Amino acid sequence: MIVGELNTVEIRRATQSLPALQHGFEFLQRQGLASLEDGRHDIDGDDLFAIVAREHGRGQAASPLEYHRKFVDIQYVIAGVDLIGWLPTNCCQRKRGEFDEGKDLGFFHDRPATWLNIQPGTFAVFFPEDAHAPLASNVPIHKVVVKARLAGT
Repeated sequence: MIVGELNTVEIRRATQSLPALQHGFEFLQRQGLASLEDGRHDIDGDDLFAIVAREHGRGQAASPLEYHRKFVDIQYVIAGVDLIGWLPTNCCQRKRGEFDEGKDLGFFHDRPATWLNIQPGTFAVFFPEDAHAPLASNVPIHKVVVKARLAGT
């Protein structure tokens, strides 16, 4: 997991491990990001895309830990505050249903060990080893999730 602000050294650190993330961060730095329509925006087809959403946080109790096997997430907040829980997947012991290969999405019953307050202009990068519980605040959130496919998946 990496947490930082756009235009910081954290972006260079994140993109060293996965060059596709550089294009994801470039998308987040584009003019007019806040005015994009909700929904999917392709950056590089199914290998790199962004999902823009305006949602209301669900609260901690209603935000399960999720994980991915093929994609890295950049969770970026435009407005509001996204409270995101985190726990390493190797510490998770209670799967919640079957992993959905088509959506690259699985859930755990375990609870996060750490909670991050992701403020506007701030991002969190979650790798497959990072179970995360987004949308856990109780406020309206305008955010972008960039999904970058890992090489070879």
